[in-house]
Amino acid sequence: MEQVEFSYGKTKALNGVSLQVRPGRFVALLGANGAGKSTLFSIVTGLYSAHAGGVTIMGNDLRSATLKALACMGVVFQRTTLDLDLSVFQNLRYAAELQGLSRKHGRQKIAGAIAQHGLAEFEGRKVSALSGGQRRRVELARALLHSPSLLLLDEPTVGLDLGSRAEFVAHVKSLCEAQQTGVLWATHLMDEVEPTDDVYILDKGDIVARGEVQALLTEHGVSDVTALYNKVVKRKVS
Repeated sequence: MEQVEFSYGKTKALNGVSLQVRPGRFVALLGANGAGKSTLFSIVTGLYSAHAGGVTIMGNDLRSATLKALACMGVVFQRTTLDLDLSVFQNLRYAAELQGLSRKHGRQKIAGAIAQHGLAEFEGRKVSALSGGQRRRVELARALLHSPSLLLLDEPTVGLDLGSRAEFVAHVKSLCEAQQTGVLWATHLMDEVEPTDDVYILDKGDIVARGEVQALLTEHGVSDVTALYNKVVKRKVS
């Protein structure tokens, strides 16, 4: 993403935003509600078109090679998009068909996903009977069925209890490292960002800090992400 701009009428939502997600890196897009995170995700996923700037995914320009670009990504939206009346397996099978996987290949991918995400005991259960954390794992499994290079997650832990949040974050980070999948994780929760992560802090449409978290903590002379966030946002306002 390079110098992306987007406005709602006269209100600037993104002001020349540039960011990069490298393979195998967990990148946190950190910002308060209204900072522009959801707008940014809507542009990357092709729901909105940027008013300026551009998005490239694995060498594919989102405007000129839309299908190729979108095929490189998996998405977990803030609100669940699972069919609650279908079982876990049925949701995954439907997703595999939408991705154009053959029946044989789809079954292989689904079996691997169910094992990898700890869903074996829920495979035949309706999604409506699952807990919030279990549903998120199903959505993650679905997003990764076609082995995307980039995984986008928009406030994926909203509504989860503290234990389920920590478990889900750890699970995504382990997959990121093991599969060398680039992850862009939008959140307003400071405790989901660790010193080894990359972070972009977004405030009112502007990136006010970027880099590896530990390096930023050292640069700004603070000990945690909350203090870092408060300092760089305050600096921008002043």
